[in-house]
Amino acid sequence: MDFLYIKALHIIFVITWFSGLFYIVRLFIYHTEAEKKESPEKEILQKQFKLMSYRLWYIITWPSAILASGFAFYLLYENPAYLEMPWMHVKLTFVLVLYIYHGICHKIFIQLQNDIVTYSSFKLRIWNEVATIILFSIVFLVVLKNAINWIWGVVGIVLFSFLLMFGIRLYKRIRKKNN
Repeated sequence: MDFLYIKALHIIFVITWFSGLFYIVRLFIYHTEAEKKESPEKEILQKQFKLMSYRLWYIITWPSAILASGFAFYLLYENPAYLEMPWMHVKLTFVLVLYIYHGICHKIFIQLQNDIVTYSSFKLRIWNEVATIILFSIVFLVVLKNAINWIWGVVGIVLFSFLLMFGIRLYKRIRKKNN
């Protein structure tokens, strides 16, 4: 198959993988917040969030992760010169972090499927932003390649992370004030 078609499929499945990761954590947040509801609303909501999470996780997110990875391995096999490029080493490090993030999300998914709520909705909101930081990092690395100044790139990601955390805390205060 043509290299560019494989590259396009890789990009498509990376997008659907991230979409699944972004949405699954939102469902975790809603599921956790339903814990504070009264019966029967709590049980109805949690049953629905379990079903939605199950379908999202096993029909979209996991298959997207597998397909994105499979196409990536094929691209690296067809063009091993990528593995000699410093930006690719950094990108693959962020991809490893993405796999770890996915694994932790899977752990949270299993806990919630078994009615074990161990994270607050606030912690899950912060957790949801980790995927955003990984996405920004990977996209900037791929687009800018060697043009990026690694030190400024890292500083920028750290500053972006602090801004996200500030935004989450501000959102929490506004929600608390309105309730």
